[in-house]
Amino acid sequence: MTASPPDPMTIAARLPKGKLPPVHKWNPPFCGDLDMRIARDGTWYYLGSPIGRRPMVKLFSTVLRHDDDGRYYLVTPVEKIGITVDDVPFVAVEMTAHGGGRAQVLTFRTHVDDEVMAGPAHPIRVETDPATGEPSPYVLVRDRLEALIARPVFYDLVERGETHDVDGVETFGVWSAGAFFPIGSLDGAADD
Repeated sequence: MTASPPDPMTIAARLPKGKLPPVHKWNPPFCGDLDMRIARDGTWYYLGSPIGRRPMVKLFSTVLRHDDDGRYYLVTPVEKIGITVDDVPFVAVEMTAHGGGRAQVLTFRTHVDDEVMAGPAHPIRVETDPATGEPSPYVLVRDRLEALIARPVFYDLVERGETHDVDGVETFGVWSAGAFFPIGSLDGAADD
């Protein structure tokens, strides 16, 4: 006899409860741009050099905001500073699967140790480069801040995929927390 997987609320309750600053509520004045950049691989740079202190990167990540203007800012109660993000600010470096099929629940850990359960509030999406056909998979972490799902993690995700009828079309994707997320064809998703 196998135990049934825990429901999404049980898994969500297990995720760390680190309190994040309420940056979405702060409306400080814009103070200009900073020569800070987050590369596609998740590396943070200041004045062209990588920031080597992981605690500093984690701290900055907690005050990051993606505004309606499409730009990224570091926000405190008294200032708002623009930074450059090459793609998205986070990289999902680990995935844990609970259960399978429609009952499956997937959780992701980012390179700055955010943990998120994919589901209706944290969807997975895949963009395909029209020139190369290469997929770029993402999961929403919080407040319009996404994580690029690292290639090895995406391979694991593809392994958990199945076909499902979406509006009369057989679509390849994954289930998590009761939601189905199309991830593309098996051949196209797994090509390197």
